[in-house]
Amino acid sequence: MIKGAATALSIVALATLATPVLGEDDFPLVGTYTENQVCKGDGSDSGVSRVKITGRDIDSVFGLCTILSRKREGATFAVHVECKGPGGSQMLGDVNFTPRDDKIVDFSDQDQTYKATLYKCPE
Repeated sequence: MIKGAATALSIVALATLATPVLGEDDFPLVGTYTENQVCKGDGSDSGVSRVKITGRDIDSVFGLCTILSRKREGATFAVHVECKGPGGSQMLGDVNFTPRDDKIVDFSDQDQTYKATLYKCPE
């Protein structure tokens, strides 16, 4: 009986270790950014496109995108999203975020048809 319990506990432990769990702390891109212009954070950049990234969503002028999966590939985060655009249209896509040392993030879609520079706003 003890051997069976130990085996079951080992299986649960292995399953737990094999399951990737990424919290907000594991996703260093969480924050609010401005697109293609430095974020001043004093309210004077109100006309600039903003992008808010959480561990679950990306909210921008393109719509609200739910993060379905994410993985790190070197310095880049490859993120698979489902976006709801204007009028309720839905689409799936893949986007890449490459953080720099200076709190700037390079953004592109998988086909490189759209690129932007995201500047992190002060919290």
